[in-house]
Amino acid sequence: MKLVTAIIQPEALETVQKALVRHGVGGMTISEVSGYGRQRGHVEVYRGEEYTIDFITKVRLEVLVDDEEAEALTGVIVQAARTGQVGDGKVWVIPVDTVVRVRTGESDSSAI
Repeated sequence: MKLVTAIIQPEALETVQKALVRHGVGGMTISEVSGYGRQRGHVEVYRGEEYTIDFITKVRLEVLVDDEEAEALTGVIVQAARTGQVGDGKVWVIPVDTVVRVRTGESDSSAI
């Protein structure tokens, strides 16, 4: 099993969610996160004063899938989230050793 994690723009969440549902994803976890990458934050002007915003609000999306689905799922997320602008996000895949559904005790692939 693999955990596919994506950090994307909040504006892209609905598009990515719809693409994942069309792809057949049955569940996902979403978190609001803050951070920065190459863009290193940005400057905003409020009432004539400039403020540096170091951390930018992003969305963290996590989907647990079987090994053979990870690459295809990564492509779906990248295609749906891409705008071509700095800050579009990142996607990474990590191996998962064990998953257990708490309600039923099912484990591994049957728990996804």
